Amino acid sequence: MDSGTWATLSFRLTYIFVYNLLQFCGHTWILTNTIARFFTFGKDALADTFYAVGFVMSLCQLLSFLELFHIADGIENARLLPRFIHVTEKNVLLVMVILLEEMQSKPVVCLLFLLWNILDLLRYPHELLCALEKPSVAMMWSRYTLWIPLYALSVATEGFTLYQALPYITPTTPPSSPSNSTETTTNPHFALIGFLPLLFLGASVTVWQLLKERRHQLAKWNKKKTKTKHK
Repeated sequence: MDSGTWATLSFRLTYIFVYNLLQFCGHTWILTNTIARFFTFGKDALADTFYAVGFVMSLCQLLSFLELFHIADGIENARLLPRFIHVTEKNVLLVMVILLEEMQSKPVVCLLFLLWNILDLLRYPHELLCALEKPSVAMMWSRYTLWIPLYALSVATEGFTLYQALPYITPTTPPSSPSNSTETTTNPHFALIGFLPLLFLGASVTVWQLLKERRHQLAKWNKKKTKTKHK
């Protein structure tokens, strides 16, 4: 292998390691801040969660779109479809919360952020160890086993968040022009209600894909462990 190829591989490994490290640090800060605020201020901290950690959460979720390019480029070995669904649904919910100020103080937003952070803190440490080529069976088991029921719980919370947002979405009427005296009213309720079945359909596909990925990863680990024993 020539020096150019080695340099490319080294850059890719360094990049993916730094990316996962930044995401791990960001989500660790969010989770630590959220828990610390809860123990300090009690239930009053639930209403201020978005204002305290919303910017860092938004940054982490925006950066997560890069993972789609990681998988497509082969830097990360994962299935593209479930990651695309997972990243998209989180960012759609986050944009909705950002646009609706009434939702930002809801306790369900605190629960949603908490679940998202736990999910990501199960995933990014495993990715860090894989980048170092030092995978841990405990981290891998947590990543591919605990992640699935927690993801299903987060999707249910996302659906409840959408339901709570319905009363705060009002129909909008575009400004009328002299050439068109007929005003057309747009009701975002239909878009939001239409997103709910898409959310649960996408979650079902994601869980199915994740179960397949779990079987594949555990089988690969058992095969590697068996080879090691026979040496």
